[in-house]
Amino acid sequence: MDEKKLLKYAVDYLSKYDSSKNNLVSVLKRKIFRLKITNFEKKKLIDIIESIISKLEKNKFIDDDRYSSTKILSLSNSGRSKSFIFNYLIKKGVNKSQIQNNLNSMNQNNNNWELESAKIFVTKKKLLKKNESYEKKLAKMARAGFSYDICKKILG
Repeated sequence: MDEKKLLKYAVDYLSKYDSSKNNLVSVLKRKIFRLKITNFEKKKLIDIIESIISKLEKNKFIDDDRYSSTKILSLSNSGRSKSFIFNYLIKKGVNKSQIQNNLNSMNQNNNNWELESAKIFVTKKKLLKKNESYEKKLAKMARAGFSYDICKKILG
């Protein structure tokens, strides 16, 4: 495998999945380690990864800011809390300040987004229909990362 094939693999991956820069680096490294080549060749390929990432960034294939803002939107629309989203993006290797900026812009566009996300979560988990105690419902929401104030507003 050479630089062209690795670049093609990266572009193919990005055509299927949106990814952060650090996540793509780990995907490429996993690909390289699975190859049946010598350790010296693997080391050469790992050294090439940086140039591949810079080419992809230059051509706007990969952009952590865009990735984090779209992930925040999609995860909030699927009923995830602010803390879950923050931790998810940290795990994907996005910069903390970038995440915070995107969360702040999300708050400016719609300051009730986390409340709406909690409503989606409650609907998905059918918490309002179940005959569980208030404490159990509260605990489920807390484990999902919602604040106590939001839980009180939703469970009322």
